[in-house]
Amino acid sequence: MTEHKNVQSTVKPKEIEIDAYSVWVNENISEITVTDENGEHIEYQFNQKQYSKDEYIMFLNDNNKELDDKLTDTQLAICEVYEMLEV
Repeated sequence: MTEHKNVQSTVKPKEIEIDAYSVWVNENISEITVTDENGEHIEYQFNQKQYSKDEYIMFLNDNNKELDDKLTDTQLAICEVYEMLEV
């Protein structure tokens, strides 16, 4: 993964963009006002992470495992509460 901070663009970026080789994740997108010789105009500033497609698949897989574990813990806790109410 390569991380780029304070990237600027005149076009509002999508949160996730995919090209032939990479997945680009754009975060903390904000509008900024830029003044130049032509006056003021709006640009966008954001942080950007570039993943290879394989890296991004592994990132998603790890996040899914974590969410599965949290869901299982929540389901077990709900079962415990339900069992306490049956008494």
